[in-house]
Formats: sequence, C-alpha cells, structure tokens
Amino acid sequence: MTRRSLRDDANQEAYRRLAGARPVLRDIRPAIEVVPRMTRDLVLTSGPLLRWSDYEGGQRRALIGGALFEGLAADAAEAEAKLASGAIRIGACQDHDCIGSVAGIYTASMPVFVIENEAFGNRAFSNMYEGQARKRLNYGSYDDEVKERLDYINAAVAPVLGEAVRASGGIELAPIIKRALHMGDELHSRNTAASLLFAVALFPALLDLPPALRNEVKRVTALLVEDNYFFLRLSMGAAKASAAAIAGIPHASVLSTMGLNCRSFGIQVAGLDGWIEGPLPDPEAKLFEGHGKDEIAWLGGESIVTETVGLGGLAQAAAFPLFSYQGGEPLDMIARTEQMYAITIGEHPDYRIPVLKYRGTPTAIDIFRVVESGITPFLDIGIAGKGGVQIGAGVVQAPLPCFEAAVARYNDHYG
Repeated sequence: MTRRSLRDDANQEAYRRLAGARPVLRDIRPAIEVVPRMTRDLVLTSGPLLRWSDYEGGQRRALIGGALFEGLAADAAEAEAKLASGAIRIGACQDHDCIGSVAGIYTASMPVFVIENEAFGNRAFSNMYEGQARKRLNYGSYDDEVKERLDYINAAVAPVLGEAVRASGGIELAPIIKRALHMGDELHSRNTAASLLFAVALFPALLDLPPALRNEVKRVTALLVEDNYFFLRLSMGAAKASAAAIAGIPHASVLSTMGLNCRSFGIQVAGLDGWIEGPLPDPEAKLFEGHGKDEIAWLGGESIVTETVGLGGLAQAAAFPLFSYQGGEPLDMIARTEQMYAITIGEHPDYRIPVLKYRGTPTAIDIFRVVESGITPFLDIGIAGKGGVQIGAGVVQAPLPCFEAAVARYNDHYG
C-alpha cells in the first residue's frame, strides 16, 4: 500500500470512531478516586505542560489558587515556593484523561464527571462549572468568595448530583447534544438548550432521592435550570471521551485534541506522539461593557476539544443566538461552518445542522487538508481578562504554523 492509502484508511478509521462514539455520564466522584495517577500533591492545568517558572499571569495565579484550595500551602508565598521546589507538582490535564476549561485547575478533592465512551471502552473526566460569578478559579481568581463557591460544589452540589446520576444508571450525552444542535446550541460557547435537556433527563432521579435531601435537591435543581453553562463541562468531557478513542491510530493525520497554555497553542495528532506547538491565536472578540482589548489575557484552555469532534466553531451555523453574545453576523456563521467541510474527513451522522438542511457537522480535522487549503479550524472561545475575570467572547482561528509543523513531523515519522 502507498503511504497515501495507509493515511486515507487510518483517517477513515478515526472518522468512524469519532462518528460512532457513545459518551455516557456514569458518575461524579472526587478526582483522587477516579482520575488516573492523581495524587494529593498534584495540581492539573490546561495545555502543553510548562515548567513552573514559565507559567505567568492568570494561569500562574490559578495554579497557586488550586494549591491553596487543596490545603497544600498556608498562603500564596508558600504555594509559590512549593511549586518551585516540586513539593507541589504540576500536571497537564490531558495526560490524566481530563479536560480543562480556561486554566483548567483540578485538585484531588474536586469532584469530576466520569464519562465513559461505551463504544470503545475509554473514559474521560471533566470538573464542574463554578457558576455564573465572573471571578472564578479557572480564570485565575482565588479569594474567600471563590473558595466558598468551590466548597459549596464539593459539599452540596456534587454529592446530590452524583447520587442522582448513579440512581439513573447513567445519562447518555450524545442524544442531548443531537437535540441541542437543533435548538440553537453549538455545544461550546452556547449550551443553553443542552443544560435544560440534561436537567430534564436527571429530574426523575433527583425527585426519587430521599426526602432528607429535599432542600439540597431544590438548590441543585435551581442551579441546573438557571445556569446556561452547566452542560459545557459535559460537552467537553463527551468530546474528550470521543476524541481519545482515536489517539494512537498509526498513519492517522486527524486531530485528536487541541489546547492552550499561557504561552502557546498546541495540537495532538492521532498518528503521532506528543504536543505540536505554535503561536497563540488572535481573537475576534466582543468584549463586555467597560472592557478593552488591552485587557485580553491568555491563561490556557482546552474547551476547544469540542471543535475536535465537530462541535463549537465547526457547528456555528447551528447557533445563531451566539450572534448577540460574541458578535459577527449569522451569514458569517454559516460561511464558517461551510468552510470547515474542506478540512474534515466526513460529516457526523447524528450531529446535524438545521439551516444546512440537516447536513452533519464537519468531523475529523485532517492536518494535511488544513495545510493544503490554508484554512484552519474556527474556535469559539471565552475571553479572559488580566484581572482574573471573563471580559468577553469571540472567535479565533487555530494558528497555521501548528499544522505546518505537524505535517512536517508526520512526514518525518512516516516518510
């Protein structure tokens, strides 16, 4: 067989696995109980792993905040000293089958969604959304208010949700994603419909919980129906569980993940090992009132794993309500999605876009098609500010140098 035919066959297998994934929410447990190789002295963060001295800005502050929340240090100065010495270790989320939103902080006690890809038997983990407050740990903020909210998630929200999920026998996520695409979500920057659909799926199990938990169930129910971004961490976990099934396919040139740290943008390719890094992208952003472009800061992020499986920026045409949130024009959103078919292997058989006459979302990004066409994936993102808050939302295109470097590495490896 020629190298091209080997690559084509491998890419078809990668597409088959992405299209056939069956992500199911099985449980909610503390990270230390379920995340592979998680230890009490470990803090996980987003993107390609850096040395402690190379972390800066909000991602550095988030790592310190994670150490303080976990009780690994008494104050910020002690946390910095221990992070510098290695007494507190830093890990990359995706090296532990986790997926990180913005700075992506995971510590041992934090509850995580346990998502199983039933079609291929692999698991992924996603931590819980911190709520609607603008100051959040994953945006690089940590103070008494942030700690109180994280403590509430640990002590009240996660145990009740975990009981309900286990009682339900598991919640299939792909049918929720499928319906949400028909209701204005693209499952990255907009999860309004998916969050409500998830709540509906979980209500029977919540209502069957013991009467002694009634007050907790009321608070959790209110959180589920009021917070339009609750499902984001589930769409990320579902995408990670789906995409992880293609890692290690020899000769495949399909992306298996994307992510950022505070210094670089990185991609991983199914048929290659390790991260391939390039420059940070330039955002096309709509900033919240009172904020300016000089405040934009990069502090990591792996929610763009949703784009890896054909959602998010690749499915913008399904989510016209994003127009009021991240700017642009509806016709631009259609055009972006249509461009993505040129760089993907196929169309998703279940995730479909009504305005495109129910065409499947473009799925399985091929590095060779990206480089040959010069078209890189569109990514929907939240915009972080230097002050540790979200200051807007927008669209970026993945930087082309990453893909050019990936093609060069592929040719070196398989040539």
